[in-house]
Amino acid sequence: MKRILIVDDAATVRMYHRNILEAAGYTVEEAVNGIEAIEKSLHQPFDLYVVDINMPKLDGYGFLRELRALDIPQAPAIMVSTEADSSDQVRAYAAGANAYHIKPVKPGQLLTQVKLLVGAAR
Repeated sequence: MKRILIVDDAATVRMYHRNILEAAGYTVEEAVNGIEAIEKSLHQPFDLYVVDINMPKLDGYGFLRELRALDIPQAPAIMVSTEADSSDQVRAYAAGANAYHIKPVKPGQLLTQVKLLVGAAR
């Protein structure tokens, strides 16, 4: 079963993404900031990360840069943010994102991207 880590400081956003992904058969864990996400990734790697940009302690850009520098199995990351400027997309890809979506991402759009990056849930 594919494991996905949702990294977002907003509980409502985490729940929204969790509901979409679990309904499609994925196993989902959550982190409220980049530091917690790094700790969880070191404990057990994930198949995919769904990452917000604006978070306390360690933002999405910092999380991806730190994750990509770790000597652990690397997984794709989808950046999902309210930041709609093209410079934010450029920064996300430079930090290590594989895809970028503006919140709120439509369920079908998110699932299509997830399936492209990691395949079906099972």
